[in-house]
Amino acid sequence: MNKKSLHLLLGLALVTQATTSLVGGLIGIGPFTNTGNMADTMNSIAGNIGAVYAGIFLQIVTSLVIIALAAALYQAGKSVSKSTAIIAFGCYLTEAIVHFVGQVVIFGIAEVSRQFVSTGDASLLTTVKLLFATRDFIGAITMMPFGLGAILFYFLITKAKVIPKWLGIWGIVTVSFILVGWSLEAFNVVSVPFALYVPYVPWEWVAGIYILVKGLSSKSSVIADSGITF
Repeated sequence: MNKKSLHLLLGLALVTQATTSLVGGLIGIGPFTNTGNMADTMNSIAGNIGAVYAGIFLQIVTSLVIIALAAALYQAGKSVSKSTAIIAFGCYLTEAIVHFVGQVVIFGIAEVSRQFVSTGDASLLTTVKLLFATRDFIGAITMMPFGLGAILFYFLITKAKVIPKWLGIWGIVTVSFILVGWSLEAFNVVSVPFALYVPYVPWEWVAGIYILVKGLSSKSSVIADSGITF
C-alpha cells in the first residue's frame, strides 16, 4: 500500500466511524429511553422499532469500521513501534467485539419490548431492566479498550507525523478523560458529567478530514512491508 492510499483509508475510516456511531446513537434506542417509566419506554421502543433496528445496523457497521480503522492505524504507526501498534490493534479489536455484543443486547431489548406491548406480560419489565443494565455496562466497558488503544495509536501516528503534534495532544488528552471516566462509571464508582467528554467529540472528524486532505495532496510513495503481519 502506498502512503497516499493509507492516508485516504485512515481518514475515511475515522470520519465514517465517527459518523455511523453518532447517527446510530441519535436514531437508535437512545431517544426512546428518556422516560422514568419502564413500561412507557418499552411502548416507545416497540412503536419506533424501525428506527431502533436502523440504529442497531449502523452500530454494527461501526464495529466493522473500527476493525478497518485499527488496521489502518496499525499500518500508519508500526514504523514507530510495532509492539505498541500490535497492543493498540488488539485493544481496538476488543472494542469492536464488545460493541457488537452490545448491539445484540439492544436487539434483545427491542424484542422484549415488542412482546410486552403484544402480551402485556408484567414479568417482562424485570427482564428488560436487566437487559438495560447489561447494555449500560457493556457501553461503559467498551470505552476501556478504546481509550487505551486510542492513546497508543494517537501517540504512534503523531510520532510518525501522520497528524501534527497539536492534534495528537488534543486526542491523547481528551480520550484519557473518556478512559478514566467510563472506567469509573462502569462500576458505579462515580457519575462523571458528560461535559467532560465533549472536548473529544469532534476530534475524529477533525483528524479524519485533516488526514484525507493530506492524502489527497500528497504524492504516492510505497510503504515498505505494508502487509498486516504481526
